[in-house]
Amino acid sequence: MGLTESDTRAKLIDPAIHARGWNEEHIRREETAGAVEIIDGRPRKKARGRVDYVLRLEASPDRQPIAIAIIEAKAENLAPNHGLEQAKSYTACKRMDVQFVFSSNGHQFVEFDRFTGKTTQPQPTAHFPTPNDLQTRYEQGMGFDLNDPLAKPLSTKYVGGEATRRYYQDAAIRSVFEKIAQCQKRGTEKRALLSLATGAGKTFIAVHLLKRIADSGQLKRALFVCDRDELRTQGLAAFQNLFGNDAAAVSTNNPQKNARILVATYQTLGIEGEDGDASFLIKNYPKNYFSHIVIDECHRSAWGKWSVVLTRNPEAVQIELTATPRKIETTETPEARNDQQITSDNLDYFGDPVYEYDISQGIEDGYLAACEIHKGRVNLDQTGLTIDQVMARNPRHAITGALITREEVKETYEKNAFENGILLPDRVAAMCQDLFQYFIDNGTPEQKTIIFCARDRHADDVAATMNNLYVDWCKKQDKQPVGTFAFKCTAAGGKDCLAELRGASRSHFIATTVDLLTTGVDVPCLQNIVFFKYVRSPISFYQMIGRGTRLDPPTGKLMFRIYDYTNATALFGRTFITKKQREGTGGGTEPPETPQIIVEGFDVRVSPAGRFILTNVDGRAVPVTIEEYKERLAERLVEEIKTINEFRECWISPKWRREILGRLPDAGRSPILIQRLEEMNDFDLFDVLGELGYGLLPKTRIQRTEAFYYKHQPWLSNFPLQTCNTLTALVNVFSNSGTDGLESPAIFHTPEIAKAGGLKALRIIGKPSEILNETKLRIFAA
Repeated sequence: MGLTESDTRAKLIDPAIHARGWNEEHIRREETAGAVEIIDGRPRKKARGRVDYVLRLEASPDRQPIAIAIIEAKAENLAPNHGLEQAKSYTACKRMDVQFVFSSNGHQFVEFDRFTGKTTQPQPTAHFPTPNDLQTRYEQGMGFDLNDPLAKPLSTKYVGGEATRRYYQDAAIRSVFEKIAQCQKRGTEKRALLSLATGAGKTFIAVHLLKRIADSGQLKRALFVCDRDELRTQGLAAFQNLFGNDAAAVSTNNPQKNARILVATYQTLGIEGEDGDASFLIKNYPKNYFSHIVIDECHRSAWGKWSVVLTRNPEAVQIELTATPRKIETTETPEARNDQQITSDNLDYFGDPVYEYDISQGIEDGYLAACEIHKGRVNLDQTGLTIDQVMARNPRHAITGALITREEVKETYEKNAFENGILLPDRVAAMCQDLFQYFIDNGTPEQKTIIFCARDRHADDVAATMNNLYVDWCKKQDKQPVGTFAFKCTAAGGKDCLAELRGASRSHFIATTVDLLTTGVDVPCLQNIVFFKYVRSPISFYQMIGRGTRLDPPTGKLMFRIYDYTNATALFGRTFITKKQREGTGGGTEPPETPQIIVEGFDVRVSPAGRFILTNVDGRAVPVTIEEYKERLAERLVEEIKTINEFRECWISPKWRREILGRLPDAGRSPILIQRLEEMNDFDLFDVLGELGYGLLPKTRIQRTEAFYYKHQPWLSNFPLQTCNTLTALVNVFSNSGTDGLESPAIFHTPEIAKAGGLKALRIIGKPSEILNETKLRIFAA
């Protein structure tokens, strides 16, 4: 079988590149948060994911090493270019953002140069480029020298070291510094755009960008602009952690001029919308007052108005942070045209993003919660309503209760005007009942949830209906209802309950909203996002989804669910380069206020449209069905390991098993997701994968334990009683904890194993590690 991937690194690649001048100061093994496994219904983090080698330039010990290359190591028996395509399309371009990509089996290597776009033929590892070789090529490709003063932020160290930053945050910061240095060298505008998923730590990036610029001696005064007061508070706290009193918030009563870092909202600066005149900004801060400007979420306010912040400071370094995709496929709706305008303006001004990190990558790395999607179909969505159908059911005015005339209905009527102008209580009831049943099926209705509704009255109705369903359920369960189960949280009311939504564990489970919870509200414990409203803006959609992506270790939240009743998730993964739309923005996402009409008596049914997993397909976050997801997983598994016998032999080796899992879709998380979604927590991952890839009849851990005793009793009977008892105790550990439980370093110190005889009992018949492997092989025998 040859050397494993890890042994290839240690025994072949490490010595070869060391001989070429790459010592430990030049090499970093970047880690990701790692996959998640579920044991006895409880989530547990597995080993962290890794990029094999990140090669970094270090001009001197007091300067920040700069990542410029990665090596994708493969097992000795594979071709040297086996990992190159994976590294080119996935690691280098999407994750590490380095310029040179290598793949090696320890004996030979191949290289892809992003500057030239060319790939070399295999070469002996003895010819691997030296640090000086790559530094020269890096500087030539970038167009600046690392010793040039304009590149100083790039080589300025992180304050407090690198322990807290994530690999993609470092890549994003480095990409900005490289872009700004290139702009300064060419004499062009110093602008950079970063696109990172909600929850990926944009504030961390902003703070450390400015801190390293400040420590390099190049920051005079900086402005950080965000959209809401809560984000300003959050941002100010982060900046003050590193800048102390040199960071201050701007308010209408206190323009602040003493601090070097000013944190403001669009509203504070007087540029909240099209009616804003920027008078506060113009009055208090003259042109070119700021040397650096960081804008968080440009699209959250009218582009033409807030851009005065940038145009009044043309000499400043200008950086935009956004969580929405730069390419949007759209349809001819006012909301989509508005998105087109925003995207077009941003790309015109800032250029393409220097770095992108989307939701699927965050999920794959284990930094964002995994996402399962349940789609529902409402029959009226397919057929629509006619005016005759509305009139036949005696429509009433929502406020006065008076009957509505045909002419008045015509003023409001649209075919799919559900919950905007025409209120359908039956539709609300059917959708809420279906959603409530989902909650019950997944354990309990008491799950932190945001339901996006069409308008304020709709949010009221949904909250009331969900509360009624909850009270009825509690009565059947002989349970005392919580004080507040569902509540409306819109601009019209309920904002005071946000703290309880975020922090209360025994109340305020369901918030019904329109747009208030789209951005600016961090609720890590959120378990569900629900779409009862039609969403036509991809930008708004991604902001809504971002409410659920954060992990929450205190509550054990590692995944969230989307319940989609309006096909909103069709907006996932679309790509389209927008055409310029200079004639106007086309309006926002909310319909104009119109008289609302209540119509009852419709036959409303909700039918399931399928279950989906959000995953990375060709570099895009798209939903795929559970079956498609399983097919992709099985295909990759069989591509790596051809037969069940090979798979069994690899599985009992911790090294080989980790490498196998790391090569599967979503960096090893995929079999764990299937284990959870298919309710196979009683099965070892061996059986989950064995069934998918090789048609193995899956057995629970208990069934495998029972089968071991009757299949291998003759083998056990050959050993002394003490040894037999120890092996039996070991197999019992597997029945409770699976393969990982057998491989715990502390296993022989547990009371059960020690009482049976422990290591001493195994040494009677041979080497304990070999006997343990034999036992594992027999546990997984056919």
